[in-house]
Amino acid sequence: MQRREFIQLAAAGAAGIIAQVRAGNAQQLAGKQIRLVVPFPAGGPTDIVARPFAQMLGDALKSTVVVDNRGGAGGSLGADSVAKSAPDGQTLLMATVGTHAINPALYRKLPYDPLRDFTPIAMVAMAPVAIVVNPAQPIGNLAELVALARKMPGKLNYGSAGVGTPGHLTGEMFKAAAGIDLQHVPYKGSAPALTDLIAGQTQIMFDPLQSVLSNVQGGRLRAIAISSKLRSSVLPNVPTVAESGYNDFETTAWWGVFAPANLSADTAGSLIAASEQIVRSDAFRSRLEPLGVIFAALTGGALADFQRGELTKWGKAVRDSGAATDQF
Repeated sequence: MQRREFIQLAAAGAAGIIAQVRAGNAQQLAGKQIRLVVPFPAGGPTDIVARPFAQMLGDALKSTVVVDNRGGAGGSLGADSVAKSAPDGQTLLMATVGTHAINPALYRKLPYDPLRDFTPIAMVAMAPVAIVVNPAQPIGNLAELVALARKMPGKLNYGSAGVGTPGHLTGEMFKAAAGIDLQHVPYKGSAPALTDLIAGQTQIMFDPLQSVLSNVQGGRLRAIAISSKLRSSVLPNVPTVAESGYNDFETTAWWGVFAPANLSADTAGSLIAASEQIVRSDAFRSRLEPLGVIFAALTGGALADFQRGELTKWGKAVRDSGAATDQF
């Protein structure tokens, strides 16, 4: 979905959502402890988005929000733990495009249903996937990456935050588009994958922009392309995959807050109102905008509609790539 369409959806849903939220709902969760499950290890792109959001959500609700990192199976273990939690508003998930759009097609035995088992609260952020390489590699752009891969089929390794993550699937989609063979090395999160890339244990990585940006800016990694349609304002000299010769190539990672299914309307209203306030705030945007993150306040039913479209889009991508697995 393009950014313009995304913002139009957000605007269409916002007025109705706000009208449904009674003033007293803001006190529904006051004084209680809320657990925000991040289904990946600390330090990765999801964690980077979740921590400032958690702090501001606690302030907005006058409660304590604790980040609980539960990685594994491309985020599915953490997502499943929330799906099976009590629908009282005290357990939330920082869901990703992986947990709620990719994994249902990727894992044939997924233990949760991304639509039936959750209450959609609010979109939090979007970001392109960056393609980065170790600077010691003779790779300055996508053309050089493809040329080297063709000289060394199956010999170049690319890391990702795990099977089914946006980085993994973007890598598979690019392999298909370019007609090259790269060896996928999945990690349990972005942080360990980045450590090995910087150390030279792998040569390439596909990962959301915010998790790699500081290493690119510090010269420890070289960004050769990003997966969005438009260039990023934080890396204006880095071309997109599409303008590098792969027309219409586009992938976007996204993050949204979901609660277990059967959440009461009053509690959902409290969380929706607080989340929308945070996402629209200058304080939240100032924390993440310098990392190349894109924002739009998409909530409740509008988020559910967006998710359905993403399930269709990424499901096709998984099938086309042949990345589906029985492993969990």
